[in-house]
Amino acid sequence: MPTHYRQAPDTYDSVLPLDAFRAAIRTAVVSLNVQAHSPGAFQGALWGRAAGDVHVLGIAADAHSVHRTESLIREAPQHFFKFTLVERGAGLIVQGGRETALASGDMTFYDTDRPYSLVCAADTRISVVMFPKDLLGLPADLTARLTATKLGAHSPVGAIVRPYVASLSSQISDMQAHPARRMCRGAIDMISALIEDGLGAQTMVSPHGALMRQVLAYIEEHLASPELSPPMIASAHFISVRHLHAIFNDQGTTVSTVIRNRRLERCYDQLIDPRSADRSVTAIALENGFVDAAHFSRTFRAHYGVPPSVVRPTRA
Repeated sequence: MPTHYRQAPDTYDSVLPLDAFRAAIRTAVVSLNVQAHSPGAFQGALWGRAAGDVHVLGIAADAHSVHRTESLIREAPQHFFKFTLVERGAGLIVQGGRETALASGDMTFYDTDRPYSLVCAADTRISVVMFPKDLLGLPADLTARLTATKLGAHSPVGAIVRPYVASLSSQISDMQAHPARRMCRGAIDMISALIEDGLGAQTMVSPHGALMRQVLAYIEEHLASPELSPPMIASAHFISVRHLHAIFNDQGTTVSTVIRNRRLERCYDQLIDPRSADRSVTAIALENGFVDAAHFSRTFRAHYGVPPSVVRPTRA
């Protein structure tokens, strides 16, 4: 932890046959069906790493397709957005009744809670940033309008995001944990800005979106307080607890889940920070709103797959 994948190849020096490629893809992202046009001759490569619950990877492969089906979603629900940049080659993204052709330089994003297919032509290379949906901080009814569409094709924001994501996927395997995590945060901020740019004025005029932003900002400001709760948040925004829960239900999550995940993310960021090396795990947990060290450890392990001590930098 964090998980490392293969280094970015300039050529196919290290290649995977189809079965190994399938296994690597399923480990690196979410449960998917992977199919190849020429299974026996297929070659693919994968590189990158996971920085906590944010995954950055690159894929270079022969013609293939990946499918997230209803059955896979039921078996392994994973609440992520996947942002994809086509660096070379061509593809097709399908979700929610949309089919969008992708060429070199195109960017798109899609939702792992809904079925999708991504079809890649021969000799296609892509960069992928996969992250929890609640990190985006945008209302689900708005983001759903842009999934499986081209993002930032001719915008200044897109011109900035494109090289950043390509460089990040190529270089992240060589970074230390703390700067890698910060660079991933930067990527998510940029992707959020790109999606907002695509939505335009819709994000400004939506009362739902404005309230959601206020609530998320309030949660962020009060994460350290053990008293942070749905009633406290609802009271501060002059709405009912039922209304508050409805807002988050529309996002496919709950208020408590967002609070827990944001606390875990803060703790993770501090645990991997060399400047916090002298602070105990318990102190970091309590500072971020957890009231019980044992509960924090169990929750952290359930979320990240390892206990808190594992992600701490090794002392020289």
